[in-house]
Amino acid sequence: MSEEIAGVAVPDSQVVADATEQVRETSTPLLFHHSRRVFLWGSLQARAAGIRPDPELLYVAALFHDTGLVPAYRTDDQRFELDSADQARAFLLSHGYSASDADLVWTAIALHTTPEVPWKMAPEIAATTAGVETDVLGMRLGNLTREQIDAVTAAHPRPDFKRQILQAFKEGFDYRPDTTFGTVNADVLEHFVPGFRHTDFVEVIQNSDWPE
Repeated sequence: MSEEIAGVAVPDSQVVADATEQVRETSTPLLFHHSRRVFLWGSLQARAAGIRPDPELLYVAALFHDTGLVPAYRTDDQRFELDSADQARAFLLSHGYSASDADLVWTAIALHTTPEVPWKMAPEIAATTAGVETDVLGMRLGNLTREQIDAVTAAHPRPDFKRQILQAFKEGFDYRPDTTFGTVNADVLEHFVPGFRHTDFVEVIQNSDWPE
């Protein structure tokens, strides 16, 4: 039987069931509930924006978008967004999806912390970012009704979410600080890691090997 939350139908398919099981088992309750909310918020924000993402692809993008923060999936040498994107692409390919669909979800996840750009791209990419921006940053809450907000947070509560998600971010990349250059992730480390200072883009240019 299909599941519906706040008027959003969760696709009743094997790939959705497998994604749910895999992320629930390998991630944390915090990130699992956050990722499900990202799918729901992303679906609702897509309606408000008049775009129609493929529900299964959006679901996989939402479920996997933060998997690069947890030990089962994270690497030492690239941004956590890329770790997450790589896992989602491999998952979709293993389930018989085309390379183009897998690459679409890869892009949605890789760009989910990049402001503005995703909104100019495919509906799945825009909706993934929309869901993240709603849940983490509280953006576009005015597009949602009180009933929708209550229904989503009843199904997937967010107690102490602000503190806990920041802690999850810190733990997910404080050991690979160089990967945060030019990203919002550097802000997290600057707040929570004593002595950390983000790499300054201006200084990189001024101190490059090019002679003047």
